[in-house]
Amino acid sequence: MGDALGRVLVVDDDEVIRQLIAVNLQLEGFEVHTAVDGQDCLDRVGDVGPDVITLDVMMPRLDGWVTALRLREGHGRGAKVVLITARAQEDDLRRGREIGVDAYLTKPFDPAELIRVVRDLAGVGSAG
Repeated sequence: MGDALGRVLVVDDDEVIRQLIAVNLQLEGFEVHTAVDGQDCLDRVGDVGPDVITLDVMMPRLDGWVTALRLREGHGRGAKVVLITARAQEDDLRRGREIGVDAYLTKPFDPAELIRVVRDLAGVGSAG
């Protein structure tokens, strides 16, 4: 843990996607925690203390929009937020900017792009 590049909380209701993101970030050197939806994210964020949160938009209980808004209202303790969604219309991008989302990735995403975005937001820059 002491050598980790940073702490990431991966939030997605799809177990396959959640594990794909988690494994890629772990291989890169991040300490990774997971949550199954927005409410789980909000319940865990205080204990985890993530530097970056990857957040799926379409989830049960609390979707990514509401979760991102609550994180920005103080629950996120300054964590950077990456929204991950299949929807990338201009209205969605604008909504993300209004909430204060730090980055936006569209599914299907390139794992290398995900790693680059998380590294940048965690303040560790590019590999190599």
